[in-house]
Amino acid sequence: MCRSRFLLRQDFLRKLYNIPSAFEKRIKRRISGRPHVFFAVCPPGLGGVCETEVNRVSQKAGEIFSDNHRITDIKAIPGGIEFTTKLKTACLANILMGSTTRILMRVASFKADGFRRLEEQIKSIDWELYLPPQSPPDIRVSTHKSRLYHSTAIADRIRPIIHDRLFLKDTSRQHDIIKPAEIISQTLMVRGENDRFELSLDMSGTSLYKRGIKEKIVKAPLRETLAFAILTRLDLSEKDMIADPMCGSGTFSLEGAMMQCALPPGAFRSFAFEAWPGFEEKSITHARNTLLAASGACMDAGPLPPILARDIDQAAIDRLKQTCTRHRLFQRICPVCDDFFTMKPPPITDNQGVVLLNPPYGIRLDKNDDITALYKEIGNKLAADFKGWRAGVVCPGRKEFQALNLSLSTMPLFHGGLDLCTAIGVIGR
Repeated sequence: MCRSRFLLRQDFLRKLYNIPSAFEKRIKRRISGRPHVFFAVCPPGLGGVCETEVNRVSQKAGEIFSDNHRITDIKAIPGGIEFTTKLKTACLANILMGSTTRILMRVASFKADGFRRLEEQIKSIDWELYLPPQSPPDIRVSTHKSRLYHSTAIADRIRPIIHDRLFLKDTSRQHDIIKPAEIISQTLMVRGENDRFELSLDMSGTSLYKRGIKEKIVKAPLRETLAFAILTRLDLSEKDMIADPMCGSGTFSLEGAMMQCALPPGAFRSFAFEAWPGFEEKSITHARNTLLAASGACMDAGPLPPILARDIDQAAIDRLKQTCTRHRLFQRICPVCDDFFTMKPPPITDNQGVVLLNPPYGIRLDKNDDITALYKEIGNKLAADFKGWRAGVVCPGRKEFQALNLSLSTMPLFHGGLDLCTAIGVIGR
């Protein structure tokens, strides 16, 4: 029997009897079966929310998988939260976390003060265990106070080494080869500081604030991560009525609907890690189904309060109506073309109402508009008609916050290159 026929027969028998290949054994031993360090990137000011979420993911991983899949060594560092766990728990974190922008998997850390040393270190990494075959990653380099400082030159030295490793004619991986059209794009982050380089793979792919729900958005929308953080700070519960009277593309409404039914933020999207050799599809599918079943049970338990989405832009309302057809939980959202200043909210009891506003500012306003006067008018309206409601109002600056005159506390935010704050608290009676 020729060697090629022998290999095909061997592969057939292995699959028939569910016997792992030598490559699959390496994956389990080096990647999926051992803990790794991960880093949850989060917007400035949201570190506390992000850390709380990481702890919640750890608890959920223990419930769905087992206790040895919990997260350890959780610590806040500049830019986000670092933690240690197994790969499938980090995959679960991508699905569950609402405040993080992306999650990175640490691959290597080493000292390199010249290209020769850099290349030696890159060659020592088993890239075929981390990345799908025939899928060299996009390489993004940043350096600070390092002798190797030219980002393009560094990427040019790394790229061919990884390329050669991923295009190896390795018979042990033949069953893993996939068509180029099916490949999900991958990104390798290379960060050099004081001649020490840290390599991380982006396991999220598209930024996590892109939930996979909206097809069209309005100009300068509020990111879902920020909306999630504001709703979390307001202690949103399933009993709360939500008013989103300047809804735009409906970020607050959609995010609130998902949170009230415990639907994971990543329930509707895909991730870069789904193409990794170490990705355990059955385990993550089981986890998704468990989470979706819990969300469905919440929706079936009884009717929840309506979500009042309003905007003076009819086109925005029409787009939100279309978005609300994507899932039955969004059918609670009531998009209506209306002016906030003429809106009459229904009465609430026991502060069980949450009003959220992201008023127009920056590029959404005409140069002649008086933004301070607008915020003063918003404050007067809230004080008159939303007494007892818990409020979250995004403000572009301290002056606008003070113009509200509502005696609320501040929550710092960073969005689109702007230092913002949110006026947050209960509107006085």
